[in-house]
Amino acid sequence: MQSVFDQGLPPPCPAPFNLAAHVLRHAEAVPEKIALSVLRLGGSEDWSYARLAQAVRGTGAGLLARGLRPGQILLMRLGNTVDFPIAYLGAMAVGLVPVPTSTQLTAPETQKMLDDLAPAAVLRDPEIPCADHPNQIRLVELAMMRDLPPCDWDMGDPERLAYIVYTSGTSGNPRAVAHAHRAIWARQMMIEGWYGLTSEDRLCHAGAFNWTYTLGTGLMDPWTIGATALIPEAGTEITHLPEILAAHRATIFAAAPGVYRRMLRGRNRLDLPHLRHGLSAGEKLSPDLHRQWVETTGTELHEAYGMSECSTFISSSPAHPARGAALGRPQVGRRIAILGADDKPVPQGEPGTIAIHRSDPGLMLGYLNAPEESAARIHGDWFLTGDQGAMAIDGEITYLGRNDDMMNAGGYRVSPVEVEAALAPYPGIEQVGATEIEVKPGTRVIVAFYSGPRPLSEVELSAYLEPRLARYKQPRAFVHLDTLPSGANGKLLRRALKAYYPQEADT
Repeated sequence: MQSVFDQGLPPPCPAPFNLAAHVLRHAEAVPEKIALSVLRLGGSEDWSYARLAQAVRGTGAGLLARGLRPGQILLMRLGNTVDFPIAYLGAMAVGLVPVPTSTQLTAPETQKMLDDLAPAAVLRDPEIPCADHPNQIRLVELAMMRDLPPCDWDMGDPERLAYIVYTSGTSGNPRAVAHAHRAIWARQMMIEGWYGLTSEDRLCHAGAFNWTYTLGTGLMDPWTIGATALIPEAGTEITHLPEILAAHRATIFAAAPGVYRRMLRGRNRLDLPHLRHGLSAGEKLSPDLHRQWVETTGTELHEAYGMSECSTFISSSPAHPARGAALGRPQVGRRIAILGADDKPVPQGEPGTIAIHRSDPGLMLGYLNAPEESAARIHGDWFLTGDQGAMAIDGEITYLGRNDDMMNAGGYRVSPVEVEAALAPYPGIEQVGATEIEVKPGTRVIVAFYSGPRPLSEVELSAYLEPRLARYKQPRAFVHLDTLPSGANGKLLRRALKAYYPQEADT
């Protein structure tokens, strides 16, 4: 048997369609139900479905009143507050195209995005770094829009552009990934295939409002089925999350593996009386961390695999827990294959490249302004993820690693080329290579290796990179070598760098 999972296609996305309208479709039926609680140890700020829908549709009306028109792009430079999802959905409600971005980006990094996107406006918190743009809509203006008469939903072709997210590429230049309105329709396959989510659940996500993992799993998916989303307020210490989860009766908890690791540190038991299970994504979950969570909480932890180009499509779930070290299985409705070098499915059990069928409703429209790069990812009927895996007889997929040099820092994919380009101009550096190092079981960090006449100050190197790279892209350690490993053609061998990392190094 070949490594192909195909149990039938999902129902087609209806037309006309609007992503934001779909997310808030329960607002009229349950107007007083709490849609969102922003959590703190001593209480919460609560948003009913009616209040949330009014804020979103009022924002949409306000953006149109500013002269913006459907199809135009908006760069979002807002902080970790409820303003972010309201503006995000408000833009899509009227057919505008928001681009969520990390607050950690520097002004020079946003300038590259402005050049790439040519946005009609920037939604801006003045405290968030951003390069200059002639049309900036300030946070205070956005807040005032919420009370305007609600906009009409911009209904249209589900294939039209809805939003753009950035992911780093092997070229070192972050790529703009364009998604259609239908992307939210595809996420219904996660409800049973990963979450086990019901309208009665209270799903808490530990991430920031402006992270795409939070926007999808933590907010839009619960709202789509009429559940309650719980988000800890900005600045909440991870060590306080167990008490917050218990106090606010969270039934499902979602986070990146690093958050679970810190929650468990120094604890033999976590009392989470309402929690049914946890969800993990953003980076690979180590078997040891998985085991610790189960032993400490008495609840299961379900992992998902995905990417910016297609969100998550392989996962374990309450109905189908992962077996052993496997990731899980493709969600019902997905068509997944493991392909060999000839772009054909390999026999079950053999390794190959994880691929998703090009017809998947969650797959991106393409990379913005990069048709050749978009086409290069499609091989016949399949979109190649660039990651390796093996499929068992029952469809379970084991993740075998990336087949490129991409790094993962706290759930963000980071290109080593981008890190190397930022560090290379520093005086005293002749050559630089960056890679991801597992410094202890389940903990991976970015390390920069460099050659030059003599070792350089790590403090000064870190200070040099601070204004040039977002925090999550910055190396946590620097290693001086006489020469960096290279192949016969003189090309840097990044994968060989790991062998040069000193085991006694303290990161």
